[in-house]
Amino acid sequence: MGEVLIGGTCALLICVFASPRFISFLRGREFGQQIRDDGPAGHHSKAGTPTMGGLLIFCSIAIPFLVLTGYDWRTMLVFGTAAACGLLGFVDDYSKIVRRRSLGVQGRIKMLVLLLISLALWWLATHKAGLSTTIHLRFVDASVDLGLFFPVAVFLVIAGSTNAVNLSDGLDGLAAGCVAIVMLAYVAITFITTGDRDLALLSACIVGACVGFLWFNAFPATIFMGDTGSLALGGAIGAMAVMTDTMLLLVLIGGIFVIEALSVIIQVLAFQFRRRVFLMAPIHHHFEMRGWSETKIILRFWIIAAVCAAIGFTLYQANIT
Repeated sequence: MGEVLIGGTCALLICVFASPRFISFLRGREFGQQIRDDGPAGHHSKAGTPTMGGLLIFCSIAIPFLVLTGYDWRTMLVFGTAAACGLLGFVDDYSKIVRRRSLGVQGRIKMLVLLLISLALWWLATHKAGLSTTIHLRFVDASVDLGLFFPVAVFLVIAGSTNAVNLSDGLDGLAAGCVAIVMLAYVAITFITTGDRDLALLSACIVGACVGFLWFNAFPATIFMGDTGSLALGGAIGAMAVMTDTMLLLVLIGGIFVIEALSVIIQVLAFQFRRRVFLMAPIHHHFEMRGWSETKIILRFWIIAAVCAAIGFTLYQANIT
């Protein structure tokens, strides 16, 4: 337990104390956020805010984790997946900065890269880490061997988690706070329930880095995580779900991200029939358009995230005891 607490605390402190210099570095090179023209009007004032804070988050995670970890295959695959997804996000962020536009890497290219990352995770997890292709349906206390469909499930989880976290990164502190809550549930799952120290250590480092990042990312934010951060954190959540056999349970544990992603899907489908369900999607923008303040939306979404994570953890624990 000591190493888990030390890792999380170190990640938090590194992020807090390194942020001022990193923010100054980004400002000096004019690495600022590009705002979508079709976004909420109130967000245009955020244009130019330093972005790519995901680099700081990932470094804050990596330093204590790599010092304290035992380097087992399962944990390193989660870390590697986060790094690969974060690299994809970095390329996306950098292309936006260079082009001075809010559009980065094309969506189909992103999905292709995520497919390759997922296939690598599947192959290494099953051939090196000894991961079974059987998943547990904890909602009904049953299990199913996916066999050849297992890599498809891995891709859906990785692509879904990365895109869902990315969609949630639209308000100051929303994504970082929700990721911290979800990964705190995984600290409980991996340490308290299964006793997997290294996965618990990585989860705690992610929680610590996200909380430290919130010191500067909370409203009004002085730095954004960008796609570098959202894709890396989403990849970590997805890979953690694969390694802990909670791919289906992730729908509950990461319920807030599911809500965000579903709001976009529903809106897109509604547009096909020339209708509009939400004033703007993702759903946090809907509440913005209704006049809710950013802090009100963020706090309520954090509460929803905490409730979903608590229910998911309780269901996980109930089905292994």
